[in-house]
Amino acid sequence: MPAFLLFQLEAPLSSWGEAAVGEYRPSSERPTQSALIGLLGAALGLERSDEAAHAALRDGYGFATAQLGQHGAGSLLRDYHTVQVPPRSSLKGRPQATRRQELALPSRDLSTIVSTRDYRQGAHHLVALQANPSPRWPLELLAQALREPRFVLYLGRKSCPPGAPLWPLVMEAEHALAATRRYHEQLSTLSALPLPAIESLAFDDAVEAGIAPAMTRRRKDRLIRREGWQFGDRDEHFAYVNAAAERN
Repeated sequence: MPAFLLFQLEAPLSSWGEAAVGEYRPSSERPTQSALIGLLGAALGLERSDEAAHAALRDGYGFATAQLGQHGAGSLLRDYHTVQVPPRSSLKGRPQATRRQELALPSRDLSTIVSTRDYRQGAHHLVALQANPSPRWPLELLAQALREPRFVLYLGRKSCPPGAPLWPLVMEAEHALAATRRYHEQLSTLSALPLPAIESLAFDDAVEAGIAPAMTRRRKDRLIRREGWQFGDRDEHFAYVNAAAERN
């Protein structure tokens, strides 16, 4: 019977970046694979320059995400965003470790970039990880890292910290759907308010899902180079959770 690492992602604001063109920065309704890798990397204390470690997170595990209830994806919040930036010419030969160092120029030399950024309000998802053969980090070690993260965790953007403990838990189950249901039951006992039921499950090819996909879509969220912000395509399967759709 396979083992799964389960944890929840709940926050007042989250943002799961889709492919962005120009000034518009959209957000998916579901966590992206690259964002989950970034979350685990932050918990482990990985530097962005450690490409091999991020590749090990990408290739060592299968990912599934369950959405809770009809409103689990959260409501859309669109932000008109302005950012001060230095000219590219001023950055050459001047390394910057912080935002403050980047802006250490006279105000007259700074420019402003305008963008529109999307966020999800009040989203709530459950995440299930299934380890591939010989993963670099055992699931229990990842769970411990999520309990005591080395770096600050956030849900897509630095302005989106978790609104509730991630409550990581490793359990054995027949498949990802069974694992998320058991986890949902245990999480419900800790919640002050009743949790909505699991409405849908999205999963990749490396997960034993336990449910037949209703459709498959291509997402550009497969991490290629973390430091260079390069991403590729992957197939993600999607299924509504109901008794008729489950595999026996």
